[in-house]
Amino acid sequence: MDTKRICLWSGPRNISTALMYAFAQRPDTTVVDEPLYGHYLRVSGARQPGREELLPILETDGEKAVRETILNGQIGKPVFFIKNMAHHLIDLDESFLSELTNVFLIRDPRQMLPSLVHQIPQLTMRDAALKRQSDLFRKLRTLGQSPPVLDSRELLRAPEAVLRNLCRQVGIEFDPTMLAWKAGPRPEDGPWAPHWYHSLHKSTGFGPYQEKTAPFPAALRPLLEECQPHYDFLLSQALTATP
Repeated sequence: MDTKRICLWSGPRNISTALMYAFAQRPDTTVVDEPLYGHYLRVSGARQPGREELLPILETDGEKAVRETILNGQIGKPVFFIKNMAHHLIDLDESFLSELTNVFLIRDPRQMLPSLVHQIPQLTMRDAALKRQSDLFRKLRTLGQSPPVLDSRELLRAPEAVLRNLCRQVGIEFDPTMLAWKAGPRPEDGPWAPHWYHSLHKSTGFGPYQEKTAPFPAALRPLLEECQPHYDFLLSQALTATP
């Protein structure tokens, strides 16, 4: 069976897991949650929630994760959706990207950074992932790919329309089952879910978009200024609710 391997490159504190849940509802699709996370924790030394309990149970060999899961995972279905964080792609041969249908998911750093800092108090540009996303997007363009870019705000404002557009772009039929799921933990969750997915487990679909209205933290302004050009560039490429 020929398998379409859709590889999502997201940033943190986005709606990437909700998007994974959406694809998990499709009867023709298998999903996997962040197969490069163990590799990232080992190589980067990043101090993230649950690090010590996760490292012994995750696959920490990135090349093996690429070879055995991303490229050759036996899923028995025509679509394989692979959720990844863009900054997890470090110290790896990136030639495998040419064998995937790559997709990007971005979020306005004004909305993302104040949320992320609660999980990672000493935030860096690497943690925010927007530069990594923009660099990776540009690289794929030079290789002849035209990866779809989703902006979380647009997706939440018009989930069906944006998902229809995405499915069209990646060459699969839209399935209305993508719009809803049961609340609670899900079998596709990675073992880090207790540290990151609390709010999502209360959801039954894409919730309404809610703008953060609190003043932006002054301590994060230098990082925001670094992130903003990368976000603006990717936003200029993003899909909208109309084809």
